Amino acid sequence: MSMEPLTDLPRQERGRWRAQHLSLVIGAAITLGIIAIALLSVVWTPHDPNPTPLPIAERLKPPAGAHWFGTDLYGRDVLSMIMVGARNSILVALVAVGIGVGIGVPLGLFAAARRGWLDDVIMRVNDLVFAFPALLLAIMITALLGPGAINAIIAIGIFNIPVFARVTRGAALSLWTREYVLAARVAGKGSALISIEHILPNVANILVVQATIQFSLGILAEAALSYVGLGTQPPMSSWGRMLSESQTMFAFAPHVAIFPGLAIVITVLGLNLLGDGLRDMLDPRLRRERSTA
Repeated sequence: MSMEPLTDLPRQERGRWRAQHLSLVIGAAITLGIIAIALLSVVWTPHDPNPTPLPIAERLKPPAGAHWFGTDLYGRDVLSMIMVGARNSILVALVAVGIGVGIGVPLGLFAAARRGWLDDVIMRVNDLVFAFPALLLAIMITALLGPGAINAIIAIGIFNIPVFARVTRGAALSLWTREYVLAARVAGKGSALISIEHILPNVANILVVQATIQFSLGILAEAALSYVGLGTQPPMSSWGRMLSESQTMFAFAPHVAIFPGLAIVITVLGLNLLGDGLRDMLDPRLRRERSTA
């Protein structure tokens, strides 16, 4: 099946494409919806997520017309807080993934190009970082640096570096024996130029899929750090802190915990579906299997 634009396909072919890439379509729709909500929160929310003074008389109201998702212990609108929390979660995860890509990808390309003892040193440092669970490593770093969104970004970003370094190196090693790479070396191109011009474009599809996965893990990590008080700090809204503040009120005000929990679940689900869909679409072996099916 050709990779021509979806709008250029006949109606029957478009339907077949959507059926084959249902995971991609659903994941993209959910992800774009969450991003749209986050962008909307920059200019508008139904209520002030951090009103001053706090409307204590409005506290713990169930979902109703004025407050679609109800109010929390302090009378704040839960929907408005979730919208702002989406913006903060996406920002933290996006910058953390950017750190992983910006440092990990060059390290992986360098290790694959140089081999030898430098490759061994880089991979052993990666193994050292991987020896710690992701959340535990993030908690250790934020505990040392102090709580806050910036330190959460640093912590999550540090864990992303060896992930992208390992993925890039593994994919690049298999390409250094290809004919076009050997031809480039015969033509006098150096390792750095070959890595940029020939290796990186051919591993980009793998990196896009990995970035989507790490993005969803970054949102989970930010929520977990905020839950234990090491992530986004008040007065900024955070899904994880909303869950932490509502855990003792679930019996008589379940909406305060249900809605931020659903926001995390839906966002991570959408990103995972998007990652699976991108992998299926970008993997040439899977494309060939579908074309012969």
